[in-house]
Amino acid sequence: MTTPFLTKEGFDKLEEELDHLRKIKRQEVADRLHEAIDGGELIENAEYEAAKNEQAFVEGRIQELEMLLATAQVIKNKKKVDSVQVGSTVTIKKAGADEESYTIVGAAEADPGKGKISNESPMGKAILDQRAGDDVQIETPDGDYTVRIVKIG
Repeated sequence: MTTPFLTKEGFDKLEEELDHLRKIKRQEVADRLHEAIDGGELIENAEYEAAKNEQAFVEGRIQELEMLLATAQVIKNKKKVDSVQVGSTVTIKKAGADEESYTIVGAAEADPGKGKISNESPMGKAILDQRAGDDVQIETPDGDYTVRIVKIG
């Protein structure tokens, strides 16, 4: 199993979600279950089934977050580095396109729409340990392409 990487911000956000699930959501689901049980025949009670399914989801998510937070390596803000590392913000340029900037994060925090790509993604894997000025081949299921690393922050 690979070590999950999280930024301090991501770690705090997941801790907050876990706290919410434990203290609030768990009780909300328990209340729904009690209401459904009080509602009569359980065999044909759709609300009871929905509440049981939600309870299973909440408990599964709690376990997932507990494991993730227990094993995660929090990315420390590093001094200026010469090569791309987890936690680096990288500006790249693809031929014929505008420059794009991404922060390399662990898979649990990846959100390409917000400029956060996973170190396990095709691009993340390819640009790790590369330096500014390097041309890097990115291999994806949709085809290969090359980017130039313009800047590492």
